[in-house]
Amino acid sequence: MLKAFRVLSLIEGLSLISLFCIAMPMKYYFGYFDIVWPVGMTHGLLWMLLVVFSLSVSHKQGWSVFFWMLVLLVSVIPFACFVLDRKLKQPMELATAAA
Repeated sequence: MLKAFRVLSLIEGLSLISLFCIAMPMKYYFGYFDIVWPVGMTHGLLWMLLVVFSLSVSHKQGWSVFFWMLVLLVSVIPFACFVLDRKLKQPMELATAAA
């Protein structure tokens, strides 16, 4: 379940990066307004899915409320998804090393 959450987190983070680095500049610098809606809607749906999925994962993994809120904060900061992925990978690597 944690691995699926990590993948979803990376996909959502990449959608945020594409919204800020591709769609928004195309709208404001090049006047191409049609790309922002689909990219923004995709990002919004992925973010809502991430929030719901994070509740389930936080319960199963025993995260504190503070860590869960930190995960949500990281989900709205561009490029922070890679830091979160590294943080979430550590318990998986420890479990693999112990086995």
